[in-house]
Amino acid sequence: MTTTYAVLSEGLEKRYGDVRALRGLDLAVPEGAVCGVLGPNGAGKTTAVRVLTTLTAPDSGSARVAGHDVVREPAAVRRRIGVTGQYASVDGELSGAENLRLFARLLRVPRSRADELLERFGLTGAAGRPARTYSGGMRRRLDLAAGLLARPAVLFLDEPTTGLDPQSRSAVWDAVRGLASTGTTVLLTTQYLEEADQLADEIVLIDEGRAAHSGTPAELKATIGAYAEVVVADPAGLPAAAAVLDQLTGSRPALDAETRTAGAVTTDRTLTLPRIVRELDAAGVLVVDASLRPPTLDEVFLRLTARQEAAA
Repeated sequence: MTTTYAVLSEGLEKRYGDVRALRGLDLAVPEGAVCGVLGPNGAGKTTAVRVLTTLTAPDSGSARVAGHDVVREPAAVRRRIGVTGQYASVDGELSGAENLRLFARLLRVPRSRADELLERFGLTGAAGRPARTYSGGMRRRLDLAAGLLARPAVLFLDEPTTGLDPQSRSAVWDAVRGLASTGTTVLLTTQYLEEADQLADEIVLIDEGRAAHSGTPAELKATIGAYAEVVVADPAGLPAAAAVLDQLTGSRPALDAETRTAGAVTTDRTLTLPRIVRELDAAGVLVVDASLRPPTLDEVFLRLTARQEAAA
């Protein structure tokens, strides 16, 4: 079965003076997928989005979005995409309904589409209120609704939940899941790794302007194995616990004296929790709790970016 890609780039290069923001970036996002783009600050995420949304021309390489070349067919690309930045672009003095109806007129879509999206995003009850009175989560939902007025084939979300409280973030997550279920391709940049873990079908880790790692959340977690964690009864036992974990996992443990916790990543698939407990007991370490679990995406991110730094 042939895969059709909504976003496809090859060898994208972009330089700002002496800074190479993109260094041969390759991306391949299938139609209807949610792709999470992660990376340290300055890795090239924002530049990549600017190139893919035709706001910045690449110095070299190629990219196609929704079937159109971003350099040769920018107008066609813009007609097929929606873009939601880090901060809501709605007018605070206009009501929610007025904001969407204004955008609908500019985009030449029926007014009924604005009303449909107000209902879809749970904003009908607040539609007559000025947007400045909305909570952060409501403003982000209104912004998402504005980005969907023209029924984009591809929606670019640049850190859509920055600064939101957990409840508002959850509401935005639900909205993104709803978009994906209708076939919209979503490219999501985020600093919240839990967000990518929850929403993304595929994750691309950008580092120093190139795609350093990619795969599903489960595939990326499998690259670093499991995470062994021990909580000791007495902080004085942390060094001994760390020594045991170091020997068993082959990696330097992270220590937290406040929580009396030592943890380390292991790629040894034969390592078991009973063995860890036996070795700690043999070393005279009194343990309150111990676990051997799949790593979080945060741990994967820290591990993989540390490898990149070490290799540089």
